[in-house]
Amino acid sequence: MKYQILFTPFKVGQVTVKNRFCMAPMGNSIGFGAKGEFSQNGVDYYVERAKGGVGLIFTGALITDMQVDPFSPVEGLSPLYSPMNFRRTAIALNERVHSYGTKIFPQITMGLGRNYPGLYAPSELPVFFDPNQKSPALTKDEIKKKIDAMVQAAALMKASDFDGVEVHAMHWGYLLDQFALAITNHRTDEYGGSLENRLRAAREIVEGIKQVCGSSFPVTMRLGLKSYIKGLFHASLTGEDEAGRTLEEGVEICKLLESYGYDALNVDAGMYDSFYYAAPPMYQPKGFTLELAKAAKKAVHIPVLAGGSRIDDPALCAKAIEEGEADAIVIGRALLADSQLPKKVESGQIEDIRPCIGCNACMNRAFTTGDALCAVNPTVLREGVYGLNKTVESKKIVVVGGGLAGMEAARVAKMRGHDVSLYEKSDKLGGNLVPGAKHSFKADMQRLIEWYQHELKKLQVPVHLNTGLDADAIKKMNPDVVFLAVGSTPVMLGFKGNDDPRVISCIDALLGKKKVGQRVVIVGGGQVGCEMAYEYAKEGKTVTLVEALDAVLSTGPAVPIMNKMMLNDLLDFHKVKVYTGYTLSSVDKNGVVIKSTKDTPESIEIAADSVIISVGFKPVPTMAKDLYGSGFEVYEMGDGSKVGNVMSAVGDAYEIARSV
Repeated sequence: MKYQILFTPFKVGQVTVKNRFCMAPMGNSIGFGAKGEFSQNGVDYYVERAKGGVGLIFTGALITDMQVDPFSPVEGLSPLYSPMNFRRTAIALNERVHSYGTKIFPQITMGLGRNYPGLYAPSELPVFFDPNQKSPALTKDEIKKKIDAMVQAAALMKASDFDGVEVHAMHWGYLLDQFALAITNHRTDEYGGSLENRLRAAREIVEGIKQVCGSSFPVTMRLGLKSYIKGLFHASLTGEDEAGRTLEEGVEICKLLESYGYDALNVDAGMYDSFYYAAPPMYQPKGFTLELAKAAKKAVHIPVLAGGSRIDDPALCAKAIEEGEADAIVIGRALLADSQLPKKVESGQIEDIRPCIGCNACMNRAFTTGDALCAVNPTVLREGVYGLNKTVESKKIVVVGGGLAGMEAARVAKMRGHDVSLYEKSDKLGGNLVPGAKHSFKADMQRLIEWYQHELKKLQVPVHLNTGLDADAIKKMNPDVVFLAVGSTPVMLGFKGNDDPRVISCIDALLGKKKVGQRVVIVGGGQVGCEMAYEYAKEGKTVTLVEALDAVLSTGPAVPIMNKMMLNDLLDFHKVKVYTGYTLSSVDKNGVVIKSTKDTPESIEIAADSVIISVGFKPVPTMAKDLYGSGFEVYEMGDGSKVGNVMSAVGDAYEIARSV
């Protein structure tokens, strides 16, 4: 078998894990009930990953403290609020997960600290999400209460038949991380000062758990090996000028945690202040944490589990195990995109794996609504209630448009047993994903296109390329249902000189329909414009970015905070000149003229060989009105209905196609 090493067992303490695939802890609220117990959605979510072949599951962090940090039984999700309810649902979860030979460790958290308003920290610190607020400092008595709650929670986890626990977390700048970091721990008592003092809470937690649960009950630590910050609120793009945890200190911490009694280290990197290292977007290289993990593994004798950098390529995973960089691989977002990833690797069906595209839509949802839903897999956290059922009556369905929404609708409808045909006016499937995938950092977007092509071929969906349809042609087909997924087209501005040959739409530039010169002016600072600016600057071009609003990345579908932080830092690093509060006035033989949007308009001339217009998209006019009243159902979806993003296109198509 290819990648055989990924399916060999390893041990965490005395617990044997069947393979090297671990599911990363990912927080969500939809997986829990009103009293902190697992909801049915939460149970189904973890069972689906066990069924998919994961060897070890880490749950998202469970709140333990109900005395020190403000706690609300409505907002909080503590298992200690109603232990009997939690234990009842946890035992049911574990029985099902264990049926597949999968082990499961819940994460228990001491707290989130200065990452959020109103929570306690080791010292008074500015709050990440609101720097104008200060987090109050914990007293020694409050620290003891928090540690006692962690031990209590661990005892409940053992009584609920979990295989071990993970301590959350000396990473991402959470409370234990704040204790361990000199930049956030200014205490002068036994919990501050030296490194061992700053780790005292972590030591007392594991000692307390071992005393109550027994020395054989495994305890792991989620640990960020390097912070990647120049200071609070300031990420270090290159990793230089480290003001947080250096790798050298991270390795020393590994040795100390082993000496305290921890049974394994689940390692990654970054803090909220360097969020694009904590939850890396597509702009980060895959597997960058493996070098960090390798340094840790050399220093300790307990297992080192490597995650935190989208390590989802089976070849990369196998290489990491073979070369001693890690004992197991911890996969997060890719297991949202495809819960069956390990099983598909084991059976040699690599091309069947639906790829994670690194968009961080799941993270954006987790931070805004509490439900870490996936852009490419609409069933996440709804596995038991939002799947597909075979149709009772097969219908003839015509799908117009072979972009993302059209491909998803055709796939889902065919899986349900409908007679589906897809028509695309261009010579390839993918729609606006095709130009988007041209970026050097969007290989996974191309993989997504190829996955859909593979799925449609496997399902034997007739795909008619170079075939545009009008209303009359559709009516002649006598369908039962029509899905209109006609997509969107770039908005082009009206300005003096807009017919200049140097003026290019963002789509034509990405597709290479016109050569992009050395001096590039990009008009529009949304995600498309910023990504193009980064790509061209990285290639060595002189790039100017012009945005009418007061900040780039401030309009259109919400850009996740980690993506936004990294793009801004990349633009700065690659010396992209950014003008905010300016609009394009004209293009002439010398270049472009931009004008300030302020009350006293200022004009600036910029030399340009190419002027790329990237100010958004508009739906392609559909023929829906011409089809109504024709004796069949008509549904519009994707950008043709309302311009959105990958999540909205896939979500629309899945919802409609699963219901017809």
